[in-house]
Amino acid sequence: MTKEFDRRIGRHAIMYAFADEEEEAILTNDLKRMDWLYGKGKVGSMELQKIVAAIETSAKRLGLVNPDMYREMHALYHAIIEALQGVTRGQVELGGLLRTAGLRFAIVRGRPFENGDEGEWIAVAVYGTIGAPVRGFEHEAVGLGINHI
Repeated sequence: MTKEFDRRIGRHAIMYAFADEEEEAILTNDLKRMDWLYGKGKVGSMELQKIVAAIETSAKRLGLVNPDMYREMHALYHAIIEALQGVTRGQVELGGLLRTAGLRFAIVRGRPFENGDEGEWIAVAVYGTIGAPVRGFEHEAVGLGINHI
């Protein structure tokens, strides 16, 4: 009997961003068996463009997107911005509002629909802290962005 997988790509991205080492091993095993691509990283900055660039660079280095394909980079960019809207509560701005963010991010790419003709999707989850650039003056935040490729 084959195991039926949970194909909610956003849920997988969030769980992967939250995962400790033990949980990560279980999650990545399922992602591998579904033939999905995935990766994660960390970034902290008062400059939004540095956070976007870090996530984009990570996705390229890990082979999650083809940097020469406009549609792949475009889908990734929109998933990142959507995720950052969640973290920044809709005002996608940091330093100009005197706030900083320290984030862990996860990127998952796969076919979340049973019908393969629906194509590939990409999800970006970010989790961490945001607040004034003073230690102890921040709070947790999470964001998720999903886009079709």
